[in-house]
Amino acid sequence: MTIRVTHELHDRRFSRNMGLGLVLVGLVALVFGLTVVKVTNLGPVQDYAPAVQQSAGGAQ
Repeated sequence: MTIRVTHELHDRRFSRNMGLGLVLVGLVALVFGLTVVKVTNLGPVQDYAPAVQQSAGGAQ
């Protein structure tokens, strides 16, 4: 069994896979970074649910 030289097609496929892998790693890093920034800048717990506001003379 001799070691064969890799075909040019395999080199191109490898470079495409590396490029796609780097793009995916970049997107994951971006989402992770945005999540960390959002969590660290949150401050006190905030309630984002719509609050029902009743005036002093409103119906009960």
